[in-house]
Order: sequence, then C-alpha cells, then structure tokens
Amino acid sequence: MNKRWVIKIGSALLTNDGKGLDKIAITTWVEQISELKRQNVDVVLVSSGAIAEGVKRLSWSERPESIHQLQAAAAVGQMGLVQTYESLFSKQNIHTAQVLLTHGNLANTEQSNNISATLDALLTLDTVPIVNENDTVATDEIKFGDNDTLAALVTNLIGANQLVILTDQGGVYDDDPRQNINTKLINKIHVNDKKLEQVASRIGGSLGSGGMYTTTPWLTERHGYDPTLLLLHQVELIACSRAYMRVKLLEP
Repeated sequence: MNKRWVIKIGSALLTNDGKGLDKIAITTWVEQISELKRQNVDVVLVSSGAIAEGVKRLSWSERPESIHQLQAAAAVGQMGLVQTYESLFSKQNIHTAQVLLTHGNLANTEQSNNISATLDALLTLDTVPIVNENDTVATDEIKFGDNDTLAALVTNLIGANQLVILTDQGGVYDDDPRQNINTKLINKIHVNDKKLEQVASRIGGSLGSGGMYTTTPWLTERHGYDPTLLLLHQVELIACSRAYMRVKLLEP
C-alpha cells in the first residue's frame, strides 16, 4: 500500500515574497513530488498563494484588509496558481485536481466524509489533489486561519503518514530569527510544552496568515498521532535553497 504525504507550501515561497509566482521554485517542487510518486508515495498538495498572486496580478501595492477585496484577489490569483501547477505536472504526465474547502465543509460530518472519499478516489486515480481554502465564500468567522491548519486537518482526514510544511525559516527557534540573529534552532519539542506557545509565531508574514502556533493543536494524540514534533533543519528530499521541511509527523 502506498504511503500518503501532505505537503504544504506557503505564500512567501510560492510567490518569491510577493514578486509573482516563482515558477523556478515551483518546478523544483513538482519534480520532487513526481519523484515521490514514483517511489509509491501519494501526495496531497496544500497550496497557499492565491491571494498573494491575485494581489500581484491586480497591481496592488499591499495585501488588502477588506474581506471582499481579499476574496476578489483569491479568485483572480487562483486561476494563475492552478494553471501553473497543471502545466508543470502535465510535463511529468501527472494529472492534478483542484479541491477548495472551507472550515464548514470539514466541520460537517457528511461533507467531511464526502471530501475524504473524493480525495481517496483522486489518489487512487494517481492524481495530485491541490487543496486550498475556498476564500471566495469563506469569511473571518469560518476561515481556517491559515493553510497550516488546513494541512493538519487534511492530514488527519486522509490518514497521511507525513505532514511536510515548507517554509523560508529553518524550523522553530527560541526567538524570532527575523529579528534576532542569535536565535537557536529547537530540534525537538513536545506539543504540550509551554515553550512552544512562546516561540511558535502566531502571526505569519505579510503575504499569508500562517504560523506554527496554529498547527500544533491538530497534531496531538486526540487525532491518533504521537504528540511529538520533530522540528528539523534543511531536508534534501523536498527542498530548494529557500525551502525547509518544518514539521515531520511521526508514524501513528
């Protein structure tokens, strides 16, 4: 039986810090995901970047605060995002599938079961499902908060063996490495460790809303996983010069 991985890529990486979709980096990830599939690993890709790409396409100078402007940017950006993935994966003879979700979808048992069955079917068909939040209908009250949380929920939904979160940081540090050059990397920490709340950022970059803090509650033993997170430095399997494997989910 194939292993299952969920891989999440954030907005800053996908859009080269807001400069537009980084097709060189995305090509690298697509090639490596294709290699994983050749090694009998099924992959669900949770991709941010729609709003950031929309902001770029609309020539806005910064991410808007209005929910309706954010939704409009997501709708515009999603077109470029899926077009890029479809084009690059097709060169590897791999089909992709777009799956847009809201918190309400996964909170509803019937809908959640349907989503799980659909993802199972897509993986059986040897496709790469590309999951993102359905920002066009989501509001502040029903948003996941960030795609790290969405990735964790999808991991539980499909019973994945690994959750890989690519980030422009080397892992979780004892302080913010963007502000303190003397920070130290934490190699291993338990999700119930109080230090995690102190060091894991609640706030993502200006292009996204992510943060390690929001991911950890979904990776506890109540979801059937060992509640230990290995926070690793650079990993070669899924990597480029700016991308790191931030979380390795232990086998349940």
